[in-house]
Amino acid sequence: MLKARIPVALEGYPFILLAGFATLVVAILGLFLPALLLLALTLFIVYFFRDPERVAPREEDVLVAPADGKVIRVERVFDERFVKEHVYKVSIFMNIFNVHVNRIPFPGRVEQIIYMPGSFYSADSERGALKNEACALVLASERGHRMAVVQVAGLVARRIVCWAEPGDQLARGQRFGLIRFGSRVDLYLPLSTQLEVTEGRKVKAGETVLGYLS
Repeated sequence: MLKARIPVALEGYPFILLAGFATLVVAILGLFLPALLLLALTLFIVYFFRDPERVAPREEDVLVAPADGKVIRVERVFDERFVKEHVYKVSIFMNIFNVHVNRIPFPGRVEQIIYMPGSFYSADSERGALKNEACALVLASERGHRMAVVQVAGLVARRIVCWAEPGDQLARGQRFGLIRFGSRVDLYLPLSTQLEVTEGRKVKAGETVLGYLS
């Protein structure tokens, strides 16, 4: 049974408290319209940092989405930065209305965490994918599959949060980080993956099946 928890990411608390405090001060001063606008902003911040429970599929080979959002790219590429081999690349774009907590797509051990400072181009562009600030987890499964899960900052996103550490053994659907205010997550998958997802599909982190690792 899942334990009861507050469905809001801890990283959102400072923003929520600051916006709530500003709302209270403005309301006490009797400024009705500004207080109403600040209240709407506070509620939006709470909504943005929501962190609902998700139940991952239990099939042994299933691969789930690492992020909520829309699949904007599915292609075969040579990845020279992370796993250094030919892979399938699946890109998921998160707008400001999506849940921004990211989850592990497949059980595995964290081999490496690679942080790359960079720019803040639009997250749904290829220039953004290559040049924006990013944080990559390189995972290895018990059967030797290697993949990379890459958090990419966007035009508005200015903070990537990654809770995982090298050596961690992570479960499918487990939370590993978040990105603040719009971004994308790229998956670099072995060519042995049987993909079940196409461009344009909307997915949910930890629940939507992207494919199967044979």
